[in-house]
Amino acid sequence: MTIEITNKSGELVPTERVRDLLQNALLELKLNPDCELNLVFVDIEEMTELHIKWMDEGGPTDVLSFPMDMPEPGNEAVTLGDIVIAPAVAAQQAATAGHSIDHEIFILAAHGLLHILGYDHATPAEEKAMFTLQENLVKKFIA
Repeated sequence: MTIEITNKSGELVPTERVRDLLQNALLELKLNPDCELNLVFVDIEEMTELHIKWMDEGGPTDVLSFPMDMPEPGNEAVTLGDIVIAPAVAAQQAATAGHSIDHEIFILAAHGLLHILGYDHATPAEEKAMFTLQENLVKKFIA
């Protein structure tokens, strides 16, 4: 399983633990263990630019996902896509939620992966399903 992680944010981030989380999530979701995934940590300025360019929304966001190949459980390895996280936004959200920045980054990484796999939260039912799965992936990892 190839999970490339690049930190361009200027912040300290738990790269190896996030890699472990994503590897565990891929196995838990029964994806081919040879799938490829990229994760990039960026600063607020770059996240704002990406958010405007790709989502046509102003200001920074916490996580963006850019899917490439849609996998099917148990099938051949594919390049899943890219996840982009802004640790500074994660820090603000962690303070509000009352948990650590690392925990927030784990949530965002799982969230980004699920978006790459086609999950969404546009409706209440979709939101409940996606957020439950995301929390379960993080809980199983940190347990």
